[in-house]
Amino acid sequence: MTKIKPIYTTEVIAKGGRNGQVKSNNDVLDLQVRAPKEMGGSSDAYANPEMLFAAGYSACFDSALNLVLKKGKIKTGETTVHAKVSIGQIDNGGFGLAAALAVNIPEIPLEQAQELTAQAHKICPYSNATRGNIEVTLSVTNNTIHV
Repeated sequence: MTKIKPIYTTEVIAKGGRNGQVKSNNDVLDLQVRAPKEMGGSSDAYANPEMLFAAGYSACFDSALNLVLKKGKIKTGETTVHAKVSIGQIDNGGFGLAAALAVNIPEIPLEQAQELTAQAHKICPYSNATRGNIEVTLSVTNNTIHV
């Protein structure tokens, strides 16, 4: 196991599991969480652990990608990372996760966008934490998104 020198540490307390509340030590995060309908919940109107993981992974990956772009002095349009996180049963009867990241790096050739995504995948803390533990698939586009 690789040791880290912590730069930042956060704390969150969960009460009630999938039908409870999560709250950070600084009160910035204070959410009710509920199981989604697919897992026996009554409503999809609440956050759930997979949603929070997808938010963290996509934000972190986009930051890693932008670090790679900055270090390489590469100019692009605004990047986006769309994360899909799935939960399901695994062979041992427990549960596992899978993640799919759709990365968009506009205004550069697709081959270059794919290489930059691979570099970000090597340095992203979420990618490093999940590597070899869950299935992570990457897809890359270079579309310019007009708003």
